[in-house]
Amino acid sequence: MHRERSGLLLSGFSAGLDIGFGPLLMAVALTLSAGSYGDLPTEILLASVYSVGFIFVILGRSELFTEHTTLAVIPVLDRQASLRELGRLWGLVYVGNLVGGICFTLLAVLLTPGLGVVDPAAFETIALKLVGHDLRWLFVGGIFAGWLMGLLAWLVTAAQETTGRLLLVVVVTGTIGMLHLPHSIAGNVEVLFGLFTSPAISVTDYLSFLALATVGNAVGGGIFVAALKYEHVVRGAN
Repeated sequence: MHRERSGLLLSGFSAGLDIGFGPLLMAVALTLSAGSYGDLPTEILLASVYSVGFIFVILGRSELFTEHTTLAVIPVLDRQASLRELGRLWGLVYVGNLVGGICFTLLAVLLTPGLGVVDPAAFETIALKLVGHDLRWLFVGGIFAGWLMGLLAWLVTAAQETTGRLLLVVVVTGTIGMLHLPHSIAGNVEVLFGLFTSPAISVTDYLSFLALATVGNAVGGGIFVAALKYEHVVRGAN
């Protein structure tokens, strides 16, 4: 809450960059795999590589917006911080995450044609998995993604060893990947890949996804985890 502005922005920017490796590896796996979406081995593979970006961010202790939909809400509920301080933290980290994701996507789109391991059609396929739904699904799916990320943030604080934290990150974020839930920061990269490489993804698709996923993530982490966990811990203590 009290970290200086530049530190939060840079940490958020770093997280936005690092998390992009998950969607990029998904595109590589989808290109090189003999399967496709709906094939169980491919789905498990894609969910596993999706978690790589989260491993980089969470174990590297960069600031991720969806973690703070839980952790930063608890001090506000406990009256140790104000809504203004929460808004400042969310805003700086969120902007840093988005800008980092945009930069990563631009670099990856320029780099991957020379590598020969990614078919641009894979970027479109991944993006359509998120934007090919109605707006209500994006919001409800965003709630579930935020709920899972809130649980991850809560559980990671209880894990004492790196191995335990690593396992938690893989299990929880792999679940988000398996269910194709809209995560506002990782999904930002996924949809931008499609926006930059395919005419099937429009700016409206991108903005609609980003808005609804963000609000859904905040609701899922803030209400279903932060508020409920705080209440049961406080009442249990009393």
